[in-house]
Amino acid sequence: MNTTKAIAYIRVSTYQQENTAHSLVSQKEKIQAYASLYDLDIVDYVIETNSAKNLNREGLQGALSQIKSGKADALIVVKLDRLTRSVADLGLLINEYFTDHELLSVSEHIDTRSAGGRLILNILTSVSQWEREAIGERTSAVRQSMKAKGLYCGGSVPYGQILINGQLVTNLQEQSIINRAKALRSEGHSLRKIATMFSNEGLKTRKDTDFSHVLVSRMFSNA
Repeated sequence: MNTTKAIAYIRVSTYQQENTAHSLVSQKEKIQAYASLYDLDIVDYVIETNSAKNLNREGLQGALSQIKSGKADALIVVKLDRLTRSVADLGLLINEYFTDHELLSVSEHIDTRSAGGRLILNILTSVSQWEREAIGERTSAVRQSMKAKGLYCGGSVPYGQILINGQLVTNLQEQSIINRAKALRSEGHSLRKIATMFSNEGLKTRKDTDFSHVLVSRMFSNA
């Protein structure tokens, strides 16, 4: 196999800087060992401290630009999550950059210079997507179960209720305001008119502010 010129991309998040397994030094050492073993010429090391929440990272974009310009044939990372944690973003990178250039990952033994490497990458991408969707489904099921049992499952406590010992129970004072708003609405008053009437009567929100038509509308949706 001919020598491949590669850009090494090394990333840490702020909270990972003290993590030995993902430290800058550790990543660089692993990439150097891999390059020596698999006949890679590392022409540049791109190092940055940033999260992987999106691809808008100065270091990453710089590394990709070098590959696009022909300075290198491949991008190498210690692990795919150093590149991105998003299945969608990984798919975007593959379509835009790694059809004509190569992607190599040390930990996952991915080397898209070979058919086997491309197969592994496709399998990992599919498994990652399945795992995220499965976690989302389980989380949704748990939340629905908790809600059905009247248990608090995170987020803002709906207007008209109060949290006591982990359970949502009726807040009688707020519920009376909701009932009043419903009655006024049934009489044909607009949301703005109801908010104005509440303000004129001195009624306040939880944050001790005047009601707005938006808050009145939200009150109905949470009731």
